[in-house]
Amino acid sequence: MKGGNDIMKISVITRHAISNYGSLLQTIATKMIIERLGHTCEIVDYIRKDEHYYHIDETLLQNDARWNGNRLSRMFYLMMKKPVTILAGKKFEQMRKQYLKLSKRYTSIAELSANKPEADVYMTGSDQVWGKIGNEKYDAAYFLTFTNECDRKVAYAASFGNLNISVETKEIFRKMLKRYSIISTREMEAAKLIEGMGLSANYVSDPTLMLTADEWSEFCSPIRAKKYVLVYQIHNDNRVGKYALRVAKEKALPLLRVSSMLHQITREGKIKLLPTPGKFLSYIKNAEYFITDSFHGTAFALIFNIPFVDILYDNGTEGRISDLLKQVGLSSRILKDENQSILDEKIDFAHVNKILEDNRAASFEILNSMLEDKI
Repeated sequence: MKGGNDIMKISVITRHAISNYGSLLQTIATKMIIERLGHTCEIVDYIRKDEHYYHIDETLLQNDARWNGNRLSRMFYLMMKKPVTILAGKKFEQMRKQYLKLSKRYTSIAELSANKPEADVYMTGSDQVWGKIGNEKYDAAYFLTFTNECDRKVAYAASFGNLNISVETKEIFRKMLKRYSIISTREMEAAKLIEGMGLSANYVSDPTLMLTADEWSEFCSPIRAKKYVLVYQIHNDNRVGKYALRVAKEKALPLLRVSSMLHQITREGKIKLLPTPGKFLSYIKNAEYFITDSFHGTAFALIFNIPFVDILYDNGTEGRISDLLKQVGLSSRILKDENQSILDEKIDFAHVNKILEDNRAASFEILNSMLEDKI
């Protein structure tokens, strides 16, 4: 293990390969904050076959009772979804190659165990790495089980996603988490869950929140749109588009929808399909009002100080948004009644920015200590 001011190679495994802006941008941010501390960062290019964009629709279909009832409906589902999924997958693959330093490709934990990346520190990164993967309850690769006992293993801003975990699975998690030198999570409730296993965990900011508005603005690309309501939706929830359309009508502004999914072209708002990360950020930064059901959408609304409303999707993972909003004192931005006029309630962004700044400083200190073996 190197120490002091030596440059170290940090090998990070995270959910980097999902065709989702939050997944990509949190990985970019992880790389940047590690490099800011004077080290190099390589993302483990781990993409399971059942999660690759050529196969993910078949994986999802297995748990979709609406379409998995017979051969004809399955064929129709795949004919409709697969071309769009592949289009998005190829676009995001290009973006990952542009913005990230990737290791060789791994498709299984066996491949990782047989020829793991060389590194001074192995890190489990952010996003829902300790939750459901494909059709499995978890993937041991994200718990760094492919590393040796003597390797230094840390977790930065890791998340379970759904905190409703069985007693049996908790015990499995406890045994794998015991191998880590230091653990940190991006949710207070996740830290409490780990502490309930008899282990310790630090609370830290999500990587996207570790960069300032000015730093993210450097990523932004010019867009033509001016004065609009923006919707960014990742769940199949009709409330999101309906509420966004109502807001746009009340404010007499056009409604734009930014998405990586072509099927959202039929939903409310003029779609901006598969923009670059720079344009995606610009659409949020320049919105008059923002409606979302996304954790990272919420994070960027906070970063850019944009008036927003969250519409939570009840699938067990909504707690991560609630946790973030609670930290900055904005739980009231969660829509509970469609007749609420939340957007007319002014946000004290000076207060929010101070909390983000304090959390950012504390998180950098924890991350630096994690990497330098000072905790």
